[in-house]
Amino acid sequence: PQQTPPRSGPAPSRPRLAKMSSAEPGRFFCTAGRGLEPFLAREVRARLGATEVDCVSGKVFFRAAAGPGELRQLRSGERLFLLLKKHDPLPVSGNRGKMLHEIKSLVIEDPKYWLDIISVWRKLHGHEGKTDDGSQENTLALKRKSEEETNTASKRQKTEQVTAVVSEECQVGAGKTCEVPDRISSQECWTESRTSSELPSKGSGENPAANEELSFSFRVSCRCSGAIARVLTSQEVGKAIGTALVKQCGWRADLRDPDLEIFVHLNDIHSVVGIPLFRLPLANREYIRTAGLRSTVAWAMASLAEIRAGALVLDPMCGLGTILLEAAKEWPEAFYWGADINESQLEGADGNIRTAGLVDKIELLKASVKALPLPSESFDSIISDIPFGKKFKTTSDAQLMPDLLQEMERVLRVGGTLVLLLSQELRRRVDGLTRCAGGSSAEASADGDNRAAPSMDGSSSSLAQGGGEPVLSRHFGSLLPEGVYAISLGKTDAFIHKYRKVSAAGSS
Repeated sequence: PQQTPPRSGPAPSRPRLAKMSSAEPGRFFCTAGRGLEPFLAREVRARLGATEVDCVSGKVFFRAAAGPGELRQLRSGERLFLLLKKHDPLPVSGNRGKMLHEIKSLVIEDPKYWLDIISVWRKLHGHEGKTDDGSQENTLALKRKSEEETNTASKRQKTEQVTAVVSEECQVGAGKTCEVPDRISSQECWTESRTSSELPSKGSGENPAANEELSFSFRVSCRCSGAIARVLTSQEVGKAIGTALVKQCGWRADLRDPDLEIFVHLNDIHSVVGIPLFRLPLANREYIRTAGLRSTVAWAMASLAEIRAGALVLDPMCGLGTILLEAAKEWPEAFYWGADINESQLEGADGNIRTAGLVDKIELLKASVKALPLPSESFDSIISDIPFGKKFKTTSDAQLMPDLLQEMERVLRVGGTLVLLLSQELRRRVDGLTRCAGGSSAEASADGDNRAAPSMDGSSSSLAQGGGEPVLSRHFGSLLPEGVYAISLGKTDAFIHKYRKVSAAGSS
C-alpha cells in the first residue's frame, strides 16, 4: 500500500547563519575536496558572514569574526587553519641555501608577533571543550618551560619522515602514489615532513619573560609541491623552519603530542603558513556511527536541493543514510524519508539515525527504487547517490537508469528538485538518455540562480563540461537540468547533477 506523506510549506533554503561571537575578525583557510571549493566559499559567506573569500584548488581563504563553536559548524570543508602567512610562491633557484633562508623568513618574526598569534590561537582553542564535538578531542594546554629545559645544553636534531593525512584512514609512503578510499578526499592526502628538535632554549637572547610565555612544545608539518619540490624536500624545509623556531623562541619540539602544530604549504600558487584549530577534520561527524558517502559531499548535494521548512525529502537509495543525516542536521524543519532494498544497509542507516537523535525526523522503508510504494508527486526534493564502485555492479545499475529516473520523476512534485551523484560511466548512460538542446552552451549554467553553488569568483556554478546542455528526452521531458558539478571522491571522479521538475510526468 502506498504511504502518503503530509504536504509541505515554504521556507528559505540556506545554511543557517551562526550567531556571531564578539571575536575580532580572524584570517582562516579551510581545505576542501576537489570540486567542493565553491560550496565551501558559499557556506563561509552564508554561515559566518565571511569576507575576503578567496578560492584556490583545494583551499578557501576567508576572514570572519567567529569563535570555535561557529567555525565547527562548517560542513563542506575538511580541515580548518588559523592563517598566519599567505605570500606569493617563493622564487626557485639553484641556490639551495638562499632558498632555505627565504623559507625561514616566513616564520622568523619579532617575539611579539608570536605572542599575538599564540594569544589568538589560545582564545580560539581554549574554548574548545572535550565533548564539544563528541570526537573525544582533548583540549590542549600551553606548557611553560621548566628550569631543566631552559638550561639544557644538548643539541640533538632528528628528522623523521612520516606519512600523514587529514584522516587517519589514508596513508602513503614518500614518493608513492596516493590511493585513498572512495569516500576520502584526495585533496587531503599528502606526504609531510615533521621535524623534531631539542636545542638550547635561550630564544636568541630575547626577553626571558617573553620566552617563558612562548615556551611550549611544537612540531612543523610541511607540504611541498610543484617547482620548489624539485629543489628541496619537505624534510629539508621542515628541518630549517623547526630549527629557526627553536633558536628564536626557545620552543621544545615534540613530534608525537605537541601543544602546537605549524603547517607550511609551499607550491606554485602560494606560500602558506597556518595553525590547525582542531586535531580532527571537520568532515569527521560525531553523529555518524557507520560512515558511507563522504559527509562533505552529502552536505553539498543537500545544499542544492532547496530544502524548505515543512518540505518532504526522499533518498530512494539511501544506503547508510548519510545524505539524510546531513540534510536533517542542517535543515531540521523538513521531514525525510529513506528507502533501500538492502536490509543490512537499512539496519546501518537506522543505527546512524538513532545515534544522531533523528528518529522523529527520518522514516525508513524497505523498497525498490524501481517501484516505490509512494504516491505520485508527493516529495519536494529527491537526493540520491546512485551506487557505483567495486562493490556495486555498475553495468547493471546503468542499464536500470531509465527505470530509476522514471520512478523518481513520478514521485517528485512539479517545481521540485532532483539531485543525483553519478559516476562517469553512469553519467555517460544518462547522457545516452538525453538529447542536446540546439544552440545550447557547452555547460549547464546556473547564473542568476543564487541558490546554486557559486564558482570560485562567486558568479556562477562550478560545472562539468558536457556535450551540450542535456535535456531529458521525451520519457523524462519534465526534468530540466540546472547544473552539473564535477567533484572528486578520492580515486574516483563523480558528478552531481541537479534537475528541476517543470511539469507533470507525461504532460510535456
